[in-house]
Amino acid sequence: MYKSTFPTRMAGWFQKYKLHHIPFWIGYNYLWWVVAMGNPFTAANNILFTPLASKFIFYLVFQTLAVYFNLYYLIPKFLEKGHFVTYILCLLATIAVTASLIVPGYHLGAYIAGMTLDELYGKANHNLIHMVVGGPLSSTIAVITLAMSIKLTKNWLQTRQRQQALEKEKLETELNFLKYQFNPHFLFNSINSIFFLIHKDPDVASASLAKFSELLRHQLYECNDHEIPLSKEITYLENFIELEKLRQNENIRVTFELESTGTEPLGIAPFILMTFLENAFKHVSKHHHEPNWIDIKLSLTGQKLDFWIANSTSADGNGEVVNYGGIGLKNVRRRLDLIYPGKYELRINDEPGHFEVHFTVMLEIVVLNQEAQIA
Repeated sequence: MYKSTFPTRMAGWFQKYKLHHIPFWIGYNYLWWVVAMGNPFTAANNILFTPLASKFIFYLVFQTLAVYFNLYYLIPKFLEKGHFVTYILCLLATIAVTASLIVPGYHLGAYIAGMTLDELYGKANHNLIHMVVGGPLSSTIAVITLAMSIKLTKNWLQTRQRQQALEKEKLETELNFLKYQFNPHFLFNSINSIFFLIHKDPDVASASLAKFSELLRHQLYECNDHEIPLSKEITYLENFIELEKLRQNENIRVTFELESTGTEPLGIAPFILMTFLENAFKHVSKHHHEPNWIDIKLSLTGQKLDFWIANSTSADGNGEVVNYGGIGLKNVRRRLDLIYPGKYELRINDEPGHFEVHFTVMLEIVVLNQEAQIA
């Protein structure tokens, strides 16, 4: 077992700590030496077999550290959050410190060779400032600029690909939901139930018809954006639950607990929660002498949404439950990966007689326009 998992764990370790980038930076610094010396063999000989190797190592190590400090700390912490002045000051300080740390590599090479700086590197002004400006400073600026260019280009390409995939997924999702959410079985049963209630209990029928109207309005007009207010999605869930309870003739016990400690207006992609709710009603058990139940809990802590739903299942229904209204678990996860990359967690527990979904996601604050607030 240890031998079979070791290569995988090593590959993951190299990926996590970006160690697979080391050959690139070695090659980059080697090309600088080739350009400076005009001969690849002379450059390789000096790097491998002379005291100048210490100079090469200092350039390689400290410039690589500066690159990743900028890419994975300064840019996310300051630049991406709009703190431009702070970012520029920190970047300039990083460049200056890096160039200064490279200078001891010159001294170490001279010490190993038993020579003075003038003898090893030629006569020049070898005080700290002149040595920093003479080579390390411009080289550090160049390597950081190159790394930022590669990183920004990569991010741009990934963002473009993700947007294209998201647009394609959105179209497919809209078609799927039109097919599975607007199914005639649900519509006709809901209408028939309301029709019979008109004579039996006009007040309940009137309230049910209003919920049915709100549900259709949401599906037709309010869920066409990438994000909708979370409050509207919750209202849609409540309306759907009430109509399903009416349609099921109270054969199913449904509980819906809602807890919220947040006050900020949050947005969510439409039909994310509805997917799990529809699945629960579609695959809930149909026992005649045993309880049929659906339990739902939705809690909001700050910007973290926690949605839990479980339902009883029939003994012969396992395996079909994960097909989420015909759309499929794989497509549900794919949609979540596109909309909430790295911001969600989805856990599925499928056991005999019991199916459970636990979904958590970090939502973003949305600014509602006046029309949305009035609606």
